[in-house]
Amino acid sequence: MKIGVTGGAGFIGGHVIDELVARGHQPVIFDHLGRTHRDHPVMLGDVRDDVAMAELAAHVDGIIHLAACLGTQETILNPRPAAKTNIEGGLNFLEAIAQYKIPGVYIGVGNHWMQNSYSISKTTIERFAAMFNKERGTRCNVVRLVNAYGPRQSVAPPFGPAKVRKITPSFACRALTGRPIEIYGDGEQISDMVHVTDGAKALVNALEKAAGGVVLDRVVECGPAEHHTVNEVARLVIKAAVNLGYAEVPLVHLPMRPGEIPGASVTADTTTLPLVGMDPSSLVPLQDGIADVVAWYSEHWLPGYQAA
Repeated sequence: MKIGVTGGAGFIGGHVIDELVARGHQPVIFDHLGRTHRDHPVMLGDVRDDVAMAELAAHVDGIIHLAACLGTQETILNPRPAAKTNIEGGLNFLEAIAQYKIPGVYIGVGNHWMQNSYSISKTTIERFAAMFNKERGTRCNVVRLVNAYGPRQSVAPPFGPAKVRKITPSFACRALTGRPIEIYGDGEQISDMVHVTDGAKALVNALEKAAGGVVLDRVVECGPAEHHTVNEVARLVIKAAVNLGYAEVPLVHLPMRPGEIPGASVTADTTTLPLVGMDPSSLVPLQDGIADVVAWYSEHWLPGYQAA
């Protein structure tokens, strides 16, 4: 199948593209900046443009909708960009797959219950997807990922230009440059991690289910059965860096950021994974995944940072 991927040039999108290609599908990247991932076709367009989204749907056999305005604290002071991109863009996606009667997958967020602009706007479209499936006959499955991590994730200041700070790049860059790892709050909050390749498999599986006429009546949640605190994730990063020959760094704790909840538990309902043919025991173990990703940043990110 020819599959459109909004946000296909992003972190999760790039791994979804890899998974589609591995299965023999033909991906089409939909990107408002014209960015690409390797040598795959790119359609220039913005998810906020209903005409552009309809044009994408007219030329593909299904759409995986990943594009979003990211950020928790970054979107609270000005929620409008998140609302415009995530809500209007999500509705344009649903209208497009309804018009052309093609299957779709929408990516949700693990912290869907939190009261911040990102979670609110993303979860609004989950409810619209359920309405479209019931009232408009769409074939849209929803997959929520907990914190996705893995190689190629963008790096925020002071280590890179990304606008949104993500946990694994932040921890890895600090461990590899000898700086203390900064943790918001006491670090005892649970923020489960899923390797991006497992997330990509869940998303593509959900698209193939929808293409086969299987519209799930539940949201699929992709994450591990075993839970870990943020402190535990940080210690795994430090251990992985030490095993590569880097010096051990300490942890430091900062005040919680706006939009986050002390003691929160962001986990996945793993009983939903079999709906897309996956078993929690098949997911990449956190210790192995963290070791691999720290090694990736050591090899691919650190030399350029040190040379800058």
